[in-house]
Amino acid sequence: MCFRLRLPSVLALLFTLLPAVTFGQFDLEKPPFNYSKTKDDNPVTRLKARIKSGDAQLEYDRSMGYLSSILKELDVYESTQALVFSKTSLQVKHISPRNPRAIYFNDDVYVGWVRGSDMMELSTSDPNLGAVFYTVTMSPGDAYIKRAGYDCLGCHATSMTQGIPGHTVRSVFPSRSGSVDPKQRSFVTDHTSAMSERWGGWYVTGLHGDMQHMGNAFLSDGLLDRTDNANRQHLRDEFQTFGWLSPYSDIVALMVLEHQTQMHNTFTRANFAVRYAKYDFQVAGETEALMVDNEEFRAIVAKAASDVVNYLLFADEAQLTSEVKGSVVFTEQFRQRGPSDRQGRSLRDFDLQSRLFRYPCSYLIYSSAFDSLDESLRRQVYLQLREVLTSANAVERFSHLNEATRQAITQILVETKPELVNVWNDGNTDNSLKASN
Repeated sequence: MCFRLRLPSVLALLFTLLPAVTFGQFDLEKPPFNYSKTKDDNPVTRLKARIKSGDAQLEYDRSMGYLSSILKELDVYESTQALVFSKTSLQVKHISPRNPRAIYFNDDVYVGWVRGSDMMELSTSDPNLGAVFYTVTMSPGDAYIKRAGYDCLGCHATSMTQGIPGHTVRSVFPSRSGSVDPKQRSFVTDHTSAMSERWGGWYVTGLHGDMQHMGNAFLSDGLLDRTDNANRQHLRDEFQTFGWLSPYSDIVALMVLEHQTQMHNTFTRANFAVRYAKYDFQVAGETEALMVDNEEFRAIVAKAASDVVNYLLFADEAQLTSEVKGSVVFTEQFRQRGPSDRQGRSLRDFDLQSRLFRYPCSYLIYSSAFDSLDESLRRQVYLQLREVLTSANAVERFSHLNEATRQAITQILVETKPELVNVWNDGNTDNSLKASN
């Protein structure tokens, strides 16, 4: 499947064709999604299969249950720990500022653990379903992993997650008990969010200069008291940190988590839009071969790809006005997940001076969530990336990418993403786009 339209032509089509296209919430229980009836296939289901076959054995700890064992089996680092004390989870009765919920994550999986609870939460990005949620019963005899139902989707398939099954980092106004003031506005945060709106209801460790955030703060007389919430290097004054795997709730890990959750959601929403369009055309009797030349279908794919590219390239990223310093362990372990080009450069290299990453193209382009996007969508993402990264004139929304940065991102991608090279070289005789063997 191949789209030959240049980007300006595609964008011109969007203005004439998009009124007939709905990019809103999808009916998850109707075709082509059938959310509750569709079999899940992801890192959590593969862990369940390994446990059932005896290839994996989870070890129970009296204080933390199966947490350490599950993190190890899912390849999730302890250094990713982010602590949320607001009562914004199904396990509200266990969560408080003295007993925060811990979130751990890698590129594909999220783990939620609350000290004292007999249940742990897992979620992941599934190729067919978007976000899928699981519970782990933490009894000493057995770790029973069960797929969760609509209790999770009540919050995780709303406007906070772009209308699809997804993940979110939410910033709220918490009281001293961790309860959320429903009269106050809350924020769904990502890399575009102002620092001043981030992490309400979360603990935050690390240095961030003069920038303000909402973490480590509580309501006092209806206002958030930020008197002493900034540049915390430890949380010992808040709770007994030795009861958690790490004494930190790292600021850089939180920034990565924010970006990652909405990147996953953007992938899913774009993919759902294309899948729904394909289904709609097929119901109308159109074959997939004919769709390639259908201008309306191409416009839908182009719009979905444009949303992905905008987020991949950190369009509208909020600028950092002070240097951010977090855990050295987290930054090093995160970077080691690679890959790097021949010069040692990686999309995981942090900047933390004026923005999150040195080369603003999301590392999730290497993820299974990206690789499982519909082929036509993935191809169009690659083509639009080429338009942005190799154009002589930068598009206004990507003005944050100067020529040197665009060249660096291009070189990194060419050397580390073979499928992108194949698409870029399809009908292209410019050998400079070819990765070295």
